[in-house]
Amino acid sequence: MSLSRPDYGLIPDWPAPARVRALQTTRQGGVSVAPYDSLNLGDHVGDPQQAVARNRLLLSARLPSDPLWLEQVHGRVVADADAPGCQRRADASVARRAGSVCAVMTADCLPLLLCDQVGSVVAAVHAGWRGLASGVIEATVAAMDVAPGNLMAWMGPAIGPQAFEVGDEVRAAFVAANARAAVGFIPGSSGKWQADIYALARLRLNLLGVNDIYGGDRCTYSEPGEFFSYRRDGVTGRQATLIWLA
Repeated sequence: MSLSRPDYGLIPDWPAPARVRALQTTRQGGVSVAPYDSLNLGDHVGDPQQAVARNRLLLSARLPSDPLWLEQVHGRVVADADAPGCQRRADASVARRAGSVCAVMTADCLPLLLCDQVGSVVAAVHAGWRGLASGVIEATVAAMDVAPGNLMAWMGPAIGPQAFEVGDEVRAAFVAANARAAVGFIPGSSGKWQADIYALARLRLNLLGVNDIYGGDRCTYSEPGEFFSYRRDGVTGRQATLIWLA
């Protein structure tokens, strides 16, 4: 498995440098009630704001600083987590300063963490299919300003291919950009496709020259006790994937 479990979340299992710290929250350990039970970190899903604020405080107690919470819009803008008052309407963030916490929230979309081999820069990426197709990974790697071959990636919990049914327009968006993306789709029912967001992200990373890739073995949809899933539940919370430099 790609995660180990302390008492406050899940720790990615990847050979990141010692300075690089990362955390994957689950739905457990907070104060929210159903259907947001219990560690919902999203303040835009209908959960009372007092509960979300309390959950974020519980999380921040385990971190060197409050995370940079983004207003995610399924785009490709990358925020600078080191800059006070930075643009938060973004789907990724990058940090070079110790203690700056990059964070993305998901409930089926792919959370992706990146760092370089010497531990000088980190990034967190929210990669739903729209952001993935529009180049959010490519934009983040460019913002890190490190040779892609010196980067490593960890793919956090996302919806698995057995549960991710999409239409022709989704497949067409990827295949139009690169015909090799066809490997990320298998025929499903009623003319739909089963999409493998892990395979699609791995292809994008490989094309950039990032080949040191870990994770990608959990499914938010099929693990209801562990993760929030929008496609499974509709009204639900959000888990967070976080990275920072010590």
